[in-house]
Amino acid sequence: MNPTTPTTTPPRPIRITAAGATLNGDLTLPPHPRGLVIFAHGSGSSRLSPRNRRVAEWLGQRGLATLLFDLLTEAEEAVDVVTGTHRFDIALLATRLVGVVEWAAADPDTRALRIGCFGASTGAAAALVAAATRPQLVGAVVSRGGRPDLAGPYLARVEAPTLLIVGGRDAPVIELNQTALRAMTRATVELVIVPGATHLFEEPGTLERVADLAGAWFARYLEAAPAAAARE
Repeated sequence: MNPTTPTTTPPRPIRITAAGATLNGDLTLPPHPRGLVIFAHGSGSSRLSPRNRRVAEWLGQRGLATLLFDLLTEAEEAVDVVTGTHRFDIALLATRLVGVVEWAAADPDTRALRIGCFGASTGAAAALVAAATRPQLVGAVVSRGGRPDLAGPYLARVEAPTLLIVGGRDAPVIELNQTALRAMTRATVELVIVPGATHLFEEPGTLERVADLAGAWFARYLEAAPAAAARE
């Protein structure tokens, strides 16, 4: 890790209304942010995911604002823990994520920032659907151990530069990502396989590698000025 800008502002708790639900989130703004990364968590996770919070902290050190939020309400989460129903409802997750992207595009603290989406597991599919349906707002996507294949026909519509990161010991997901990559014919797409990593990137140094890759990708494609000009 080679952070360039320290994160000095504590997270700001926020509540966002999206698709008829009120969602809890944490927005962190470093000094002079270079862009905003919105996290879409994966199966059975939340904004409190230690892995995503660590990646968000490292992105903040690179000068990127971050927004972690709950894709499900507390009541939905309680049902999902038992049934697993909502975590694979990509239409629901994507609709919620689009609502959050639109909120960020209008909020005074973030509307000048170009937006990227960081998706994990099923959250990656939601991120790609959001990018396909809001191309004017989503400027880049990064998937960590994602299921981009679940975005289905939306993959061919994605124009945002997309980085797919998969663990080298996550063979089934590697194949799903390779299939998704071939379907994304309109976007700049790269697939990076992290040696020795399993699905959750719990092995020493693997999550740091994800953060390095994601930070470089977002720094390359997200800048504040173009977003402000595009929305005027």
